[in-house]
Amino acid sequence: MSSVLYPLLATVLAYLLGSLSFAVIVSRVMGLNDPRTFGSKNPGATNVLRSGSKFAAIATLLLDALKAWLPIVLVKRYGAAYGLEEGTLALVGLAAFLGHLFPLFFRFQGGKGVATALGALLGLSGWLGLLVALVWLVMAYVFRYSSLASLTAAVAAPLAYVLGDGLGWYADSRIFTAVSVMSLLLLWRHADNISRLVKGTESRLGKKKA
Repeated sequence: MSSVLYPLLATVLAYLLGSLSFAVIVSRVMGLNDPRTFGSKNPGATNVLRSGSKFAAIATLLLDALKAWLPIVLVKRYGAAYGLEEGTLALVGLAAFLGHLFPLFFRFQGGKGVATALGALLGLSGWLGLLVALVWLVMAYVFRYSSLASLTAAVAAPLAYVLGDGLGWYADSRIFTAVSVMSLLLLWRHADNISRLVKGTESRLGKKKA
């Protein structure tokens, strides 16, 4: 197989894995309402939490993160033999993230990608993912807005990656570009949340929506 085809194959498989909308899948398995029909109508862990099932929300969060983490880790572990290096890592992480936003199996109507982006960051660098997760947790705890925490984490991610070069992980321009694109897409997907935050009508964490 051509060396060009291996990165392409890895990228396509990552996109297909990312296209599994676990908010919808977990809700169906557990007999809950489709998260696309209530609350923010976003198929993500935060909206699944509004169904009242914390277990379903946690399962959604973990699986949405796993689907981006897994292909990156597999490429890291086995990709060298097939010529898959940092450029492929960047493509695979971004592809899984895009799969979540625009899932092939769910009419390209996906979630906002926070958990999936976090999974990608954890796969690229455990320290980077943990640092960004800490930013999210602190903001969510202090202000009780999931969207504000996600927006802050999105801005922090590419900055943390560049600054992290001095903390022991090498800053590759292709990975930086992928992280930056994910951050910009996260900001774009939260445009409605930004508007509600400005108006003071955004729902706080733990509050159910009709």
